[in-house]
Amino acid sequence: MTVQPPDELMTQSFLPAMRQLVAIKLRSEGLSQSKISALLGITQASVSMYLSSGPRKAISTVAKFSLTPEEAERYSAVLAEDVRIDPVGGVRTLNSLWTGILGSGAACVSHREMYPFLDDCDFCMKKYGHKESTRSKALADVADAVKMLEASKTFVSVMPEVSVNIACSDGGLDPAGIVAVPGRIVKVRGRAKAMLPPEPGASIHLSRILSLVRKSKPDVRACINIRYDRKMDRVLRSLGLEILGIMGERDEKAGDPTVEALERALDRPHEDFDAIADRGGSGIEPNVYLFSQGARDAAALAIRVSKKYSAGQRS
Repeated sequence: MTVQPPDELMTQSFLPAMRQLVAIKLRSEGLSQSKISALLGITQASVSMYLSSGPRKAISTVAKFSLTPEEAERYSAVLAEDVRIDPVGGVRTLNSLWTGILGSGAACVSHREMYPFLDDCDFCMKKYGHKESTRSKALADVADAVKMLEASKTFVSVMPEVSVNIACSDGGLDPAGIVAVPGRIVKVRGRAKAMLPPEPGASIHLSRILSLVRKSKPDVRACINIRYDRKMDRVLRSLGLEILGIMGERDEKAGDPTVEALERALDRPHEDFDAIADRGGSGIEPNVYLFSQGARDAAALAIRVSKKYSAGQRS
C-alpha cells in the first residue's frame, strides 16, 4: 500500500522556509547567530546559510501554500515572538498555522503535483477544516468577539505592532485549555483580521496572564491586549478604568518577561484593577491588557476604547 501524507510537504518545504524567515526576523531584532541556532534547534551553519541567502526563495516556497509575502512576514514575526518567549509555544503556533493551511485546502495543489493519484483526496479539509458544531462556549465567545473586532473601523488604531489576541476561559485555570486565536489578530488593509479560527491553547502568553489574574479575580474570564502609550493611559482613565502598571524586561534568557513581571506585581500589595499596563522595556513593546467577564465584552470594551482613542487622533 502506498501512503503519502502531507507531512512531507511540512518537513521538506514549509518548515525550512518558515525557519529561514524566522531566522531573518530574529537577526533583524539583534539576536546573534548562536542564539538563533539555540532557539530554532538548528545548527549555526544552517542559520548562517539562511541569513546569507535572503528571504526571496522562502517567500516563493510559502507562496505555494497560498501565502502572500505580507502574510509570510506576519507569520514569521508571530513565530519569532513566540520562540523567544516559549519554544513550546512556537511549536504550537507553527502546528496551528500548518493545520490551518491543510484545513483550507491550500496544500492540496502542491500535494497533488507530487502524487497525482490523490486528485480526489479531501481528507485534510475534512480533518482540519473549521467545524462550527464542535465549538465550546468559550470557542463561540471568542469567534464572535473576533467578528466584532474585524468589523470595527476604529479598532485597528489601537493594535500594537506585536498584533492582538483575545483569550477566554470556560472556567478553568489551565492555560492549555484557554481559547485564543492561533497566530493572533493582525492588520490587513486597514482592518483587524484573525489568521485562523480560535482554538484551545492557541496563546500561551495571554493564557498565562489570564490565569494569573483569575486567581484573584475569578469573575474575569477574558482578556485582550492593545497598544499602550501616554494617550492610551489618558483614554483608559477617562473611562474610569483602574490600571496596574508593570514593566517587563527581555534578556537572553528564555521565558515570558511580561508574565514574570505580572507575577511579581500580584505578589505585592496592590489596588484593584481593570487593566494591566506593561510599560515595556528593552525589547518589549508597551501593551495594555483589558479584562472582562467574556470575550464579547472584552471586544466591546476594546472597540469603545478605540473609538475614543481614534477620535483624539482626528482632533
